[in-house]
Formats: sequence, C-alpha cells, structure tokens
Amino acid sequence: MSRNMPEGGSSEVRVTGEAVAGDRPSPAAREALGAIEDDIARGGFAFRSGAEMGTILGARALDEWPAFAASWDDLGIDTYMADGGRYRRRRFCALGVTGTAVSRKEHQPHYQSRDHNQLNGGVERWFMPVHDAITGNAFAQALIRYCAMLFDRASSMTSGATPWHVEMHQFRIEATQTEQGAPTPEGPHRDGVDWVCVMLINRTNVRSGVTQIFDPAGRSLGEFTLTDPIDTVFLDDRRVFHGVTPITPLDSERKANRDVLVLTFRREQDSNPAQG
Repeated sequence: MSRNMPEGGSSEVRVTGEAVAGDRPSPAAREALGAIEDDIARGGFAFRSGAEMGTILGARALDEWPAFAASWDDLGIDTYMADGGRYRRRRFCALGVTGTAVSRKEHQPHYQSRDHNQLNGGVERWFMPVHDAITGNAFAQALIRYCAMLFDRASSMTSGATPWHVEMHQFRIEATQTEQGAPTPEGPHRDGVDWVCVMLINRTNVRSGVTQIFDPAGRSLGEFTLTDPIDTVFLDDRRVFHGVTPITPLDSERKANRDVLVLTFRREQDSNPAQG
C-alpha cells in the first residue's frame, strides 16, 4: 500500500455532516468506524485521510480544531534525547477513559523499557503537561471517545467495561539545513500498549516523514505519508511495528516542522506502563 501526495500538505480541513448526537455516533460515523475495525482486523493497521476523519468527528468537534492545533506552538524541548538531538518538542499527559467518560489523571512521568526503546528507554521522563484547555477541547474529547469506542469493538478478548489508560503526546519534530529531525529515532518499534492512534496536526516545509508499517519479522506491510491535517493511522500495537523516516526541509533556508498527536491505549489491569 502506498499513498503519494504533495510534500507540502494542506492546512484546510473539510467535514461532511455531523458525526454525533450527544455521545452517540451518527450512522455515517458508525459505518466509518466499522470499516476501520475491518482494516485493522485484516492488516493490523488502518489509515484514514483528514476528510474521512472529519466525517467521523463531526462539525462540532472541528469548530474547536483551530485552538487545538494552535497549542503545538507552545511545546517544550525534549531534553531526554540520548542521541543529543534538540529537534523534538513535546507535552504529555495521562487520561482515564470508561465508556464515553474521559478524566484527566494526576501528572506523571512517561516511562518505557529499553525493550521497546533502546535509545531513550529505562528512565522516567517528566515532560511539560498538556494544557487542561487542550484535553478539555471538544476536538480532543471527540477523538479520544471515538478511539475508545473503536478499540473496545476491536478488543474481542477484553471487557469493554474495563477502563482504558490513555497517554497523550503532543510532538513537534524540527529540522534545519544542519540537523535532520527523527520522528522515531528508536527506529521501527512497538509502543508496548494495546492500541495507538497517530494524527497529523500540521507539516510545514517538510520533505519525507514517511510512515512505515512492518510485521514482527520485519516485512513491510505498507507505507504512506501523513500530509494533511487530521490524516490518521490506527495501529494494533500487539501485531505490528511502526516507524517514520527522518525529515529535512524542502527549503533549506527555513525550518521544517512536523506536528503530530499520539494517543496510546492500554487496559487498566495491564501492570506495564504505557510505552511510546
């Protein structure tokens, strides 16, 4: 599977129809979620364009998209990069989700074992917290609820009544003419959770940044480039590995920025901390 699109991307977001009535998905959203579930069941991942995601999330959520996306201009430098790079900015928080109820957890460190991240694993990493206004934003709330709904449906071996532990990561990867930016400096990996959602917020002056999906034996299952806002990939983290190629500027005289949202989901009874 491949998807060739202009490298520059677009900042325009379109939506067709209203996705929700209260917390209930519309028929169009239910159909779209079912198709995503089918793709995940077949291949372990599903890609959806920003326009398709807009149909799921609805106009009410997209009304708050500008404020949500603008918060990527207020991220702190990731000082934990073992490769010495200063090309990554981020904020982080943990949430609990039961059904359609989303609650913010006390701020905590992000931890991943060296089994999942040989570069930066093995230490507690304290990042600046995601702003409360962002976790409470209608766009974020809708996306988190729909992810939980999708992953409940796709998790046939676990109870939908068990809460999800969700980790929310805001990332900005920067690149200049003297330093490329690595969205996944640890290489192709699994995050050590149940499910992962990766959504593009924006990309400016970016060359490459190709998302690559692999099976556990290292065979390619597909690749595509997230180019437009709200382009999204859903991953069954127990089945597939994922990575993103380094980015460089299209115009070497200007900085390149690639902004993404990463949400990881694992069941609360799982004693292992979320990875990513």
